Amino acid sequence: MKKTAVVICPGRGTYNKPELGYLGRHHGDRADFIAMLDRYRAEQGQTTISALDGAERYSVASYSRGDNASPLIYGCAYADFMAIDRDDIEIVAVTGNSMGWYIALACAGALSAENGMHVVNTMGTLMQESLIGGQTVYPFVDEEWNVIPGKRAEILAHVDDIGNRAECSLFVSIELGGMLVLAGNEAGLAALEAALPRVNDRFPMRLPNHAAFHTPLQQPIADKGRALLPAEIFGQPQIPLVDGQGSAWYPHATDVSALWRYTLDHQVVQPYDFTRAVQSSVQEFAPDCVIVLGPGNTLGGAVAQALIACGWDGLRSKSDFADRQKQDPFLISMGLDEQRVQASG
Repeated sequence: MKKTAVVICPGRGTYNKPELGYLGRHHGDRADFIAMLDRYRAEQGQTTISALDGAERYSVASYSRGDNASPLIYGCAYADFMAIDRDDIEIVAVTGNSMGWYIALACAGALSAENGMHVVNTMGTLMQESLIGGQTVYPFVDEEWNVIPGKRAEILAHVDDIGNRAECSLFVSIELGGMLVLAGNEAGLAALEAALPRVNDRFPMRLPNHAAFHTPLQQPIADKGRALLPAEIFGQPQIPLVDGQGSAWYPHATDVSALWRYTLDHQVVQPYDFTRAVQSSVQEFAPDCVIVLGPGNTLGGAVAQALIACGWDGLRSKSDFADRQKQDPFLISMGLDEQRVQASG
């Protein structure tokens, strides 16, 4: 009997130094797919995905750029999706974090593999060319991944206060499990980072080469994206899709024009609730497991925190989650060699 799985597609911050060579290591046999990626990039006058993945050295300045990171992560994640063993696993829904929504569209069949690359590369390039604003990350959970009473409200109070100042723009960008991704202009982010106490000598953590995704500051990007990416390239999903509001888009029942508008307007300029996307996916589709596509494993903690927050299957803490993972893993991260075999055979 097949296991059922919800598949989660990764966002921008998932191809880091340890991932250099990921596509070549795991998917060297997918020559046709990689050739399509490279051909598309060459036609745009951009460095090919093979060259980026196969480079000898990793550079944050190069690999954190939206025009490089987005299509590179797309290639790795979509190839991972194709590698899932369908004889053993039935995929019942697909979702993603931030840029991972574009990847989810392709995995679910609402975009072809080629058009998925077109959307990801176009939006990543537009973001990089404008680089409007930035993002910083801050947690509101303790070491056991339980919500610290009042912490989230305290952070949001700072966001409201600073965002109301004349020179500042500041918004919630992504609900990321036990963390908030905050975005705004430089004045707003600098004021927020000065106001928030340091946590673990790590947070607040500014994300390099990230724009103010999922905020009204990105309206020019949304407008350009709709002009460059017509609704005609979108189609009915073949697998249910769960978006950044936690809403599901079903095969044979999706208004494709509405899906296009959501993708290239709403989710570009409004907050992305990844926490709700994860919770809605497991509550609606009750999978036997959740598979997070590679590259990297930076989403693992956020997924676990989202599950703990809704008490999924009795999970109440980081320790509960770790014990469950040892006994009967619910979360399978394909970015981890020891776990990917559970999904790809």
